[in-house]
Amino acid sequence: MTVNAFLEQLKNDPAFMANVSCIRTLPANEARYADFPEELDGRVCEVLRARGINRLYSHQREALDMALAGKDFVVVTPTASGKTLCYNLPVLSSILKGDASRALYLFPTKALSSDQVAELYSMIEALGADIKAFTYDGDTPASARTAIRQAGHVVVTNPDMLHQGILPHHTKWVKLFENLKYVVIDEIHAYRGVFGSNLANVLRRLDRICAFYGAHPTYICCSATIKNPGELAGVMTGREINVIDRNGAPSGKKHVIFYNPPVVNRQLGIRAGSIPETRKICLRLLQSGVKSIVFGRSRLAVEVLTRYAKDAVRDPLGNAGRVRGYRGGYLPTLRREIERELRAGRVDMVVSTNALELGIDIGQLDCCVMCGYPGTIASARQQAGRAGRRKSESLTILVASSNPLDQYIINHPDYYFDQSPEMAFINPDNLYILLNHLKCAAYELPFSQGERFGNVEETGELLSYLSEQNILRQVSDKWYWMAEEFPQAGINLRSATDQNFVIVDISDPKHHRVVGEMDRYTVPMLLHKYAIYMHEGQQYQVEELDFDDKKAYIRRVDVGYYTDADLTTSLKVLDEFDAENAGLLTRHRGEVLVSSIVTVFKKIRFDTHENLGWGPVTLPELEMQTTACWWTLPDGLEEKYGKDELKNAMVSLSYLLRHIAPMFLMCAVTDISVVYHVKDTFSDKPTLYLYDHIPGGIGLSDRVYEMNTLFFEEALRMLNACPCTDGCPACTGAGGEGSKHTLVMILKELIKEANE
Repeated sequence: MTVNAFLEQLKNDPAFMANVSCIRTLPANEARYADFPEELDGRVCEVLRARGINRLYSHQREALDMALAGKDFVVVTPTASGKTLCYNLPVLSSILKGDASRALYLFPTKALSSDQVAELYSMIEALGADIKAFTYDGDTPASARTAIRQAGHVVVTNPDMLHQGILPHHTKWVKLFENLKYVVIDEIHAYRGVFGSNLANVLRRLDRICAFYGAHPTYICCSATIKNPGELAGVMTGREINVIDRNGAPSGKKHVIFYNPPVVNRQLGIRAGSIPETRKICLRLLQSGVKSIVFGRSRLAVEVLTRYAKDAVRDPLGNAGRVRGYRGGYLPTLRREIERELRAGRVDMVVSTNALELGIDIGQLDCCVMCGYPGTIASARQQAGRAGRRKSESLTILVASSNPLDQYIINHPDYYFDQSPEMAFINPDNLYILLNHLKCAAYELPFSQGERFGNVEETGELLSYLSEQNILRQVSDKWYWMAEEFPQAGINLRSATDQNFVIVDISDPKHHRVVGEMDRYTVPMLLHKYAIYMHEGQQYQVEELDFDDKKAYIRRVDVGYYTDADLTTSLKVLDEFDAENAGLLTRHRGEVLVSSIVTVFKKIRFDTHENLGWGPVTLPELEMQTTACWWTLPDGLEEKYGKDELKNAMVSLSYLLRHIAPMFLMCAVTDISVVYHVKDTFSDKPTLYLYDHIPGGIGLSDRVYEMNTLFFEEALRMLNACPCTDGCPACTGAGGEGSKHTLVMILKELIKEANE
C-alpha cells in the first residue's frame, strides 16, 4: 500500500480521526542548482556526471567554494540533502591535486562512519586513483593499523578513537598531522552536553598537535537543523565559523498527523497511554505493508513496542524478523546486522530509540511514528526525516503522551511547524571536563610558559594546580607529564562516568554470552535483581547484579509482564555561587550533591498495563555532584494556602518545570531534574531545585538562572491553556490533581511581584 492510500484509510476512519488534533501537508520543494566550480578537479566532475550529477545543489556549491578557499564552515540542511558531497568533493579534489594532502573524518557513531565511508569508497573506486581511505576504530585489526598511519589519505574515525588511540600516539601519525588539510565533523548537533563539551577539548588537543607539526586544517562541519549551528561549531572548534543554511536540495511531499490518545476519564483528565495507542498504529502499518520506523523515548518503551509488533507478525515457527528493535546497549554486531537488513529492504518495521536519529542510510521507509514527542523540535524533525529520505512522499505520526510538553505541542501545532529549532549547548570550560583534557594534552605535548589551552585564560593556574598535585612537573618554563597512569584511559567522552555494566546471558549453562551493556546510572532502574530485562522483544530475568565486577547475569524467560522501578532522590547544597531577588522570588545558582536510590520495582502486565504487584530492590545509593539553579519562595505561602495545598502545588510546578525546560534548552527531559522541598534545610523556605542530571554539570542550570522568571511565566501559560478544571496528567502531572487553582494563584502572585 502506498503512503497516500494508507493516509486515506486513516482519514476515512472516524474513530482514528476523532483523536487527531492536526493534519498538515508540507509541500514538495524544487531543487536549486549551481555549476561545478573551475577549481574542482576535472576527474571528480567526470565521476559525478557518470552518476547523473551534472550540477550541484546550491548549498553544495557554496560549501565547495568555502572549502577550496580554506574557510571554516558548517552546513545546516535537512536529512538526505546531499551533505556528504559537501566534504567528500573538496577532500578528494585536494588529494588528487597534491598527493600529500590528508583529511580526518569524525563521526559520532561507528554505524555512521561505516555508512559514510562506503560512499567515499565508491567514489574513490570510480576515480581509479590511488587514494587510500581507511576506517580507524576499535574494530580495526592491529595488522592494518601501521599501514593506515603511514599511508592513509583519509582517516575515518570517531571522537573516542581520536581521544584514546590517535592523539596520545601522534608520533606514529606524523604524515597525517604534517599534511592535515581538512577536519570533517559530521552531525555536530549530536555533540551537545557532556559529549560535545568533551569533543571541544579533544579538538583543542588536536589543534595543539597540528600546530606542533606545522599544519592548520580547515574545519568542515555538518548538522541537522538547530537554532545556533554557528555558535555551537564556533565553541566546539574555537574558530569563527561561516554558516551555510540555504538548502538547495529537493524534497518530497510530507504529511504530518498529530494524534492525541482519547480521554478515558474525563473527570481526572486521564488519557489512554501512548504505548497502547502507538501499538494500534503499528499493527495497521504492518497489515498495510507500509515500511516504517517507530521511535520510542526510552529503552523500555522500545522493547515493549518491539514485543507487540513481533507478536503481530510471527509465523507458525515463531519467526518475526520483519520487525526489529534497535537501541543503544545492543552489541555492535547486532546493530550492523539490523542496518544491513534495513538497507536490503528485508525489514518492514524497526522500533528504535533516538539511536537511529542520525543520518545512517536505512533504506526506503515511508512512515515515521513517534511514540511521544522527542523533547525538541530539532529531534522531532530529524526523526521525521528518516522517512521518505529519497525524495519520495512520506507520513509522520506523532502520538502524544500525557506529559505537559507533549500536550502543549499537540494542542499548539504551529509551535512545531513555525518555531525555529532549539539551541544546542556545550560547556567545554566545565572544570571537571577541562582538567581531564588538560592532563591528556600535557601527556601528548609539554606546555610552555604563557601557552593557552584553546581560549582558556586560566591555563597557567590550572597547570600550576596539576603541578602541586604531582601530576605535572615544571622545569624552567615548561610543564611535563610525570604521573604513571595513561590519562586518556579514565575519560569517557559520552558521559561523566566510564562505568558501563556488561549484560551476560546465562540461559545456556555451557555457553554464557554477552548480549549488551548499560551505563551505571540506568542499571539500578532496569537491571536490579528480579527485573525483567528486554532485548529485541525477548524477555530475560536478572538473576544477579554484580556491582563490583560491573556485570548483570540474565536468564531467558517468558512471562506476561515487564518491570519498572521507582527512584528516590535527595539533594543538599554544597556551595552557593550567586543569588538574586526578583520580587517575592529569589533565585540562586550553585553546586549540589544529589543522592539517588531505587527502593521498589513494579510488575506491569502486557496488553492491559495494569500493576501486578511490587518487590523491594536492595542496591547501594548513588551520589552525584552537579550544578543547580534553585528558587526560594516566600514564607507566607504556607500560611496563606495551607501546607498540603502548597505541597501539591509544588509537586505540580516541579513536574511542569521539568517538562518545560527542553523547549528552551536543547536537551532531553532526562538531562535535567527538578526536586522540591516544602521546607528546605538550606534556605528554611519552600524551595524548587533544577539541576543538571550530569556529574559536574554542563551549564544547563546556569542558562536557567539567566532566564529569571521565564519558566514560571511559561508554566502559567500552560496551566491556563489546559481545558481541565483543576489539574490533570497533562498539566499538573499524575499526582497533581486538585492543585491547579492554587498553583495558578501562586504563580500570578510571584510573577506580578517580579515584574513590578
